[in-house]
Amino acid sequence: LLEKMADVSLKEAALIVGVVTACYWNSLFCGFVFDDVSAILDNKDLHPSTPLRNLFQNDFWGTPMSEERSHKSYRPLTVLTFRLNYLFSELNAVSYHFLNLVFHVVVCIVFLKVCKLFLDNRSSVVACLLFAVHPIHTEAVTGVVGRAELLSSIFFLAAFLSYTKSKGPDNTIVWTPIAVTVFLVAVATLCKEQGITVVGICCVYEVFIAQGYTLPALLDTAVQILRGKGSIPFSMLQTLLKLIVLMFSTLLLVVVRVQVIQSQLPVFTRFDNPAAVSPSPARQLTFNYLLPVNAWLLLNPSELCCDWTMGTIPLVESLLDVRNIATLTFFCFLGSLMVFSLRYPGDSSKTVLMALCLMVLPFIPASNLFFPVGFVVAERVLYVPSMGFCILVAHGWKKLSNKSVLRKISWVCLAVVLFTHALKTLHRNWDWESEYTLFMSALKVNKNNAKLWNNVGHALENEKNFERALQFFIQATQVQPDDIGAHMNVGRTYKNLNKTKEAEESYMIAKSLMPQIIPGKKYAARVAPNHLNVYINLANLIRANESRLEEADQLYRQAISMRPDFKQAYISRGELLLKMNKPLKAKEAYLRALELDRTNADLWYNLAIVYIELKDPTEALKNFNRALELNPTHKLALFNSALLMQESGDARLRPEAKQRLLHYVKEEPQDSNGYFNLGMLAMDDKKDTEAEAWMKKAIRLQPNFRSALFNLALLYSQTGKELMALPVLEDLLRYYPDHTKGLILKGDILMNQKKDIVGAKMCFEKILELDPKNVQGKHNLCVVYFEEKDLIKAEKCLVETLALAPHEEYIQRHLNIVRSKIASLGAMEQSSLPSDGTAATEAKKNSFQNLKEAKSEKTTTQSTVDKKEHSKNKKPTEKSSVDKETPKKSTKEIKDIEKKRVAALKRLEEIERILNGE
Repeated sequence: LLEKMADVSLKEAALIVGVVTACYWNSLFCGFVFDDVSAILDNKDLHPSTPLRNLFQNDFWGTPMSEERSHKSYRPLTVLTFRLNYLFSELNAVSYHFLNLVFHVVVCIVFLKVCKLFLDNRSSVVACLLFAVHPIHTEAVTGVVGRAELLSSIFFLAAFLSYTKSKGPDNTIVWTPIAVTVFLVAVATLCKEQGITVVGICCVYEVFIAQGYTLPALLDTAVQILRGKGSIPFSMLQTLLKLIVLMFSTLLLVVVRVQVIQSQLPVFTRFDNPAAVSPSPARQLTFNYLLPVNAWLLLNPSELCCDWTMGTIPLVESLLDVRNIATLTFFCFLGSLMVFSLRYPGDSSKTVLMALCLMVLPFIPASNLFFPVGFVVAERVLYVPSMGFCILVAHGWKKLSNKSVLRKISWVCLAVVLFTHALKTLHRNWDWESEYTLFMSALKVNKNNAKLWNNVGHALENEKNFERALQFFIQATQVQPDDIGAHMNVGRTYKNLNKTKEAEESYMIAKSLMPQIIPGKKYAARVAPNHLNVYINLANLIRANESRLEEADQLYRQAISMRPDFKQAYISRGELLLKMNKPLKAKEAYLRALELDRTNADLWYNLAIVYIELKDPTEALKNFNRALELNPTHKLALFNSALLMQESGDARLRPEAKQRLLHYVKEEPQDSNGYFNLGMLAMDDKKDTEAEAWMKKAIRLQPNFRSALFNLALLYSQTGKELMALPVLEDLLRYYPDHTKGLILKGDILMNQKKDIVGAKMCFEKILELDPKNVQGKHNLCVVYFEEKDLIKAEKCLVETLALAPHEEYIQRHLNIVRSKIASLGAMEQSSLPSDGTAATEAKKNSFQNLKEAKSEKTTTQSTVDKKEHSKNKKPTEKSSVDKETPKKSTKEIKDIEKKRVAALKRLEEIERILNGE
């Protein structure tokens, strides 16, 4: 490539670098917006943990090419450059924008070299400068996903330059440049599909430039041959041979490309490209009208818009539509240029011909002429066609500037165009600073595109500004009343505003717009997968009402009946079935989803939760491990598998449990649950100092962490630091005044360590207020009466306690001692309760371990949501994805789980008869 740029002087290269930098320096301050979100932020193919082979199996957005929702845009080399960006700077947008700027500079320099093949030096520089500053390129340069255009253009131009070297002395064929051309065409195509069109430009160059034929000469030769009056010239045979090699190579690339997309065209909705699903003649008239629209954007890039789908350009439905005049004018002008360039020999006609080729051929894949595309107009696809436009303008300027009368005015006009274009580009870059600025700038140009209203709403929604977001979503439904995604957005926003009734009404409107199922017949209509999320969203909304769970299940089953391969429906239904206490059916739903996608870590995690409900911890742990094989940083799998290992009681699993919890706290450093369970593990291993440190860290993050506070106090108590436990218990009881075990432990310390009988009595009386049948609290209160020398009250208290726990031997023994003391008041000094603490000493040794409070739980099912249809999600830009459910459980649910899993978690065993003393 460097060798082919040898004719570009250092001054010219420096000028280009300076101009491009001046126009695009502010792009470095822009973030990831619009399609960048799907291609960069949500694309797992960028992560080093993803195998490189996935880049060649998935589309540009990280979706497997085999899936119907794939856009079939196969650009693995472009994704590879994103991956390199991620490797060096992860998601720092500056590095991505900087690399785009560098690639634009490279394209400009190579383009200058191409221009010099057809223009003089001065005109070539003019064409290159026009290309460098043209505002139409902001989407390709400032939008990170535009890198596909930039990379493809580099190899596109390099392939053409290589081909120009294939003609040797005496018109011989030099095969090495041709081989290089074929290789570069393949590389350009792996960057973006339009790269393959350079083959057509090479063919035109070979016939009309390299060989110097004109169309009349070719026709004359063909007529002579057909009449038998002549033979094919040797030079023409050589040309045919070169063209056959090129065409065969191209055909091979096309076959490979068709195999890659598995002979399936992408599924686009009528909102993406309304003309594509319109009847004749509206389809043909509209597609033809779009050609002058694109040409006008090159000629007058004053009103630029990031999204031209939906109602941006109304359909041309009649021959009487006045816009047909623009179409006719465009084709007349284009036709006259083609006739001039093909009919007449000379440098001027050759320049015009190559300019037309650069304008027309690379645009064909986006023209809807051979297959529908997912947009109406896209500014970034004009990146290569604008090269031909700039050559054409520079050539016309050269003609004008050579005339003495027009020389000055031509220079003035050129300076004005370059300056205004540069200013427009600089200003346009700021529109790409954020999603809000981008879509608001688009609405200034076009207010008839519901997707733009939706995307402004998404931007506000991401900022938690739901009230304003709702206004834009409602406006989207007014602009496009049959837009399913817009009604879903309204419903989701109402839900976020806790307006459940309004949310359900909006979802019902969206549902009514879906095609109806015909009972008994196979559902054949092609529905955008994201639109089916209306059933998921509606079901997720109504299942909050316990009386409507069956209704929610019916919605999930309806979505599955419409698309048996709709993975999200199985996932959400599995969650619901777990809530309905139907774990076996939930298991079936998850297994069905795994048939569709065995590489989804969340599915294996959810299946593990099902096995926990089925009381099968071995299978649960296997599925947790499978989830972690697929995603080593799966947070919930790390946490819950560690808990499962911990509660198994197998000491051999504790080191691995600790490692997983350490990994978890690295991923979630602000989650106190991770540190608490590390502390519990350390307590199990008798590592008291380590346990204390982990518990303190958990409490620092969550000062009212009930279990951490109690277990830290318990740890102090069982390690002879009872006085350090008291302030911790004070904190615990300030947050949770009814914490029975905390009151028992505090009372024990006050009685035995502080000798505070009154304080201890208040603790035990508080326990009995909360639970009159609490044996430990009752017994300890009896001991307080004894310490107060009120033997009659102590006896009565012990009798009541024994009635509550008739089989507790130590209570009977203590009662006998009190009665004996009452019977021999004269000998009271010789008879007393054993002074070894406020409970049976033989029981106290083991009580600490049994008193450990329940480990916190985090066993929520993980829902995998297909993201996007909006500017931050999957393509294109409507956020009609499934409403995510919070993974947190209510206090009631947590208590229910604790009751069910009490033995497995070693929690809440009866607090050893006591922690009390006599």
